Amino acid sequence: MIQYKNKRNPILPVEYHIPDSEGHVMPDGKLYVYGSFDDRDDVYCSEKYFVVSTPDMENWTIHEQSLDGNDVPWFNDPNAPKYPGIDWSHPTPFIQKMIQRDLENGVDIKAAFEENDAKPKAPLLFAPDCIEKNGKYYLYFCMPDDSEGVAVSDKPEGRFTDPVQLPCGGIDPAVFTDDDGQTYFYWGQLFSRGVKLNEDMVSFDEKDIVDDLVTEEQHFFHEGSSMRKIGDTYYYVYADMERGKPTCLGYSVSKSPLGPFTYKGIIIDNDGCDPASWNNHGSIECVNGQWYVFYHRCSRGVQQHRRLCIEPITVNPDGTIDEVKMTSQGIGEPFAPGESIMGYQACGLRGSCCIDVNTDERSKEKYPEVLTNISDGDEAVFRYVKSDSPWTGIRLFYRGSGTITVTMNGHESGKIIADPNPESAVAEKMGELTEDAGEYEVTLRFEQADGLEILEIVLI
Repeated sequence: MIQYKNKRNPILPVEYHIPDSEGHVMPDGKLYVYGSFDDRDDVYCSEKYFVVSTPDMENWTIHEQSLDGNDVPWFNDPNAPKYPGIDWSHPTPFIQKMIQRDLENGVDIKAAFEENDAKPKAPLLFAPDCIEKNGKYYLYFCMPDDSEGVAVSDKPEGRFTDPVQLPCGGIDPAVFTDDDGQTYFYWGQLFSRGVKLNEDMVSFDEKDIVDDLVTEEQHFFHEGSSMRKIGDTYYYVYADMERGKPTCLGYSVSKSPLGPFTYKGIIIDNDGCDPASWNNHGSIECVNGQWYVFYHRCSRGVQQHRRLCIEPITVNPDGTIDEVKMTSQGIGEPFAPGESIMGYQACGLRGSCCIDVNTDERSKEKYPEVLTNISDGDEAVFRYVKSDSPWTGIRLFYRGSGTITVTMNGHESGKIIADPNPESAVAEKMGELTEDAGEYEVTLRFEQADGLEILEIVLI
C-alpha cells in the first residue's frame, strides 16, 4: 500500500501508470479509481490491477494488487466459450482507413490481427469498471482474447476473487445502476452494446442485448464506454475520434440507459501530451458537488506509460459539458509564485520533447522523470500560474544547455540562457520576467538545445 499527497497532474507517483480511469464515489464516501496498469513499452496494460482511493481528492492510497490476470481460469483455455470482438468482415470507415494506410506501407493489418489471434496470449487485464450492490463490489474486466468477466470482493479496493466469464466478446466494460436499482452493462469497440444485468450481477440474457448504442459513424465512438446519469439524462462517455484519432473523451446523451443517444461533443483532448499520443479513456464523476473528468496522458515517447490525470469540469444548466484543456495544476489551485513546477508536469508538448525517466542517478530521487529529448523549436506548456503581484523572474533547474524563451499567454515575457554545467547533477539559472499580475499559461520555447533537460521551474 502506497500513500501519497497531491493535487497536481499527474496525480500518482510517476512510476504508477494507471490509465483507463473509472472514478466512483462508493458508499463509504471515498472516491475510488479503477484502471488498468501500464508497465511495459510494447503493449498496453499488464497482468495487474491496482485500485486507488482518496477521501478528499488530495490524500491518495494505492492499494495492494486487486486482481491478477493469471488467476482468470478461462484465459487461454481452448475449451472456454469464445465470443467475437471486432468483425473484420465488415470494417468501419476508420478500420478501412487503417487497413489501406498499412497496406500502402506493406503491412496487412487484418492478416496480422488474425495471425496474432491464433497465438497464445499473455493474460493482460484491459480497462475495468466496478460497482457496489448489496454490500458486494463487482469488478468487470476484459482481456486480449476478447473475453469479458467479473470478479467479486467485500471491499471496494479488493482483492477481487472467483472470476466468472460473461457471455460476450469485446473490450472495455462499463457498468451503471439506475435509480430504480436496475444495473446495465456496456462494452465494445467502434460500436457499443448494452444489456440489463440480472440480479446476480454476473449474468445477462443474450437475447436482450441492444446493438449499436453509439457507433463510430454517428457518434465518433472508438472504445472505452462509461455511463453516468445527471438529472434525468444519461451520459455515455467514451474515447472520441472526431479529430481523427481517439485522443478525446467525448459524450452522447439519451433519456434512456439503452438509447437512442445523440452526440454532444468533446470533454477533453489529450493530443499533444506526448509525441506519440494516441488514445484516451476515462470517466466523469461528481465528488462533493464538483464534477471531474478522469483521463490519461501517455509519456516516454510511446503510446504506453499512460498516467492518471484529473480536471474539474462544468455541467451547464442545459446539460452540456464545456471542453477543458489539460493542465499541470490538476485539481488544485494555479501554481503560486515560488512554487516548484516539475518538468514532468508539462501538460502540452510540441516537437520531439517528451517526459521520460531521469537517467542521472545523482538527481533521480528528487527528479524521477524529466522533460527531455529537446530539439530546437520544441515547446513545453504548463497551465496555470497565478499571482496578485507582477511576475519578475523564473528559476530554472536543468542539465545540458540551450536558450529558453518564456511566453505567458502567448506574450514573450523573458529569456534564459542555460549555460552548460557538466559537473553538476542539477544546474540552476535565474532569468528575469516582465509580466503583469494575473493567471497565465506558461510556454517554454527551446533553441540551441544541446543535451538540454528541464527538471524544475519556479516563477516568482
